[in-house]
Formats: sequence, C-alpha cells, structure tokens
Amino acid sequence: MRVGVHINRFNHPAGAPALGAELAAAGAAAEAAGVSWLSVMDHYFQMEFNGGAEDPMLEAYSTLSFLAAHTETVRLGALVTGVTYRHPGLLAKIATTLDVLSGGRAALGIGAAWYDREHEGLGVPFPPLAERFERLEEALRICLQMWDPAANGPFEGTHYRLAETLCVPAPVSSPHPEIMIGGSGEKKTLRLVARYGDACNLFATSPEEVTHKLDVLRRHCDTEGRDYDEIRKTMTYSVDEADGDLEAFGRDIVGYAKLGIDTVILAPRTGAPAGWIEAFAAPAVRRLADLD
Repeated sequence: MRVGVHINRFNHPAGAPALGAELAAAGAAAEAAGVSWLSVMDHYFQMEFNGGAEDPMLEAYSTLSFLAAHTETVRLGALVTGVTYRHPGLLAKIATTLDVLSGGRAALGIGAAWYDREHEGLGVPFPPLAERFERLEEALRICLQMWDPAANGPFEGTHYRLAETLCVPAPVSSPHPEIMIGGSGEKKTLRLVARYGDACNLFATSPEEVTHKLDVLRRHCDTEGRDYDEIRKTMTYSVDEADGDLEAFGRDIVGYAKLGIDTVILAPRTGAPAGWIEAFAAPAVRRLADLD
C-alpha cells in the first residue's frame, strides 16, 4: 500500500509570506519520504469544518504548478475539482499544462461540487445537484475527447457546446492524465467511476463501509463492461495534527489494505505540513510498504 499526502490547510503560523517556502519544503519532504501522491483541495473558500471561509485558501492549480516546480517524482492532483469551478475545456487545458510541465505527473481529480457558500460568495453559478452530475459527465467526456488527438471536433452536450476540442500540446501522460473521480455516491458517482474513471477516491469511514462501496463499484463495472481491476482504489484518511500514534494508524489501516486499496491519502489538519510529513508520513510509508 502506498501513501499520499493531501495538503488542506494554509494557515501557517507565520502567515501568507511563509507559504511558498513551506510548500516547497513539503514537496521535498514528501519525495524524501517516498510519498507517491501530493494533492491540494480545490476550493475558493476554506471549508467550514476546517477553519471556515475566513481561513486562508490558495487557488489549486497555481499551487500544484508551484509544487511541480519543486518536485520531481510525486504525482500531483487536486482532491477534487468541482465541475462548476471551471469550464471543462479550460479545465482540460489546465490539467494538460500541469502534466506537460511536470513531466507527466498530473492527475485530474474531479467531482460534482458541493460547497454552495463559495459559489454564492464569488458569484459562480451553482446549479441543482442533478444538473451538476449531468455537467460532470459531460466534462469527463470533453476531457477525454480533448485528450484524444484523433478526436478534434465539435462537442454537443446539453450544458456545454464546443466548436473544437483542440489540445496542443497533448498530455505527456499516456494515454492521458489519470482521471480520479471523488465521492462515494452509489447511484451516480460510482457509476461514473466505472464508466470514465482511472481511479476512485473514498473516505476511510470503516472497512465495512468501504467494502460495501467497492462492491457497488464492482457491480457498476459489470454493467458497464469495465474491468474492475483497472481502476485504482484510493481513500482519504484524516489525521489530527497532534496525532502521532503510528501504531494505532498501522493497526487501523490493515483492514483497508485487505480490500485492495492502492493508496491511502493522509490529510493532516495543519498549516505546516513539511514537519508533519517528516514526523508521521515518512514512517507511515515504511510501515505500509509491505501491506497488500
């Protein structure tokens, strides 16, 4: 089992002037530790449970580009981009640019969006949930069409219409950046994973709950004619900043490893992640390396 790190707080004790150096140090620490994945959240405002809208929040893809310049091996992505945040054609271009400049290390994490306050706050349309899922499926189709060099042409959807799906330069990743669909909704989200996703991302609720979600995904794969084993299974595991109990973590994670979870993405609630990566994530990588 591999380890990822999800940076989700930007409230560094020294304030905004310290964030650049802290993120560069976090990237270096992640690679030194053998972390395989490094992500940031994609939100306009900080989430309510994580400090609230008045807490600092950086724009995701600018931050990922910065991390790309300060790393060499770790895979980079947003966990996850709400489909309402950017027009799909622009999103595909942004993800492609990150992939090209990072040497093929970009992933596209995407979901249906949910945080109404940030949309209303910045004047971004926030359609009803059913429409957001319709837009999500069209966005996935647009990205795949833009990443297919033989498929340049119009796209006619219910919500998006593109005269061209030209994307030059093409992604470095082959055949395209990994598409990670975030969420565990059984009727729509996991069906979209089976149809379009290269990876899913679930929450570490309990081994029993994750087992159920993976069973649902398997059934959707059967319906879609998709090989379940082709989809990389990841999960996000929240860790309190002060929680340094590696033994308890190791015991807890064993049940998930047996389910075929490929990567556990640790989400520490700290604005100074570099030191936390060295203290907790590095030994966690060593601890989980032999789990399968």
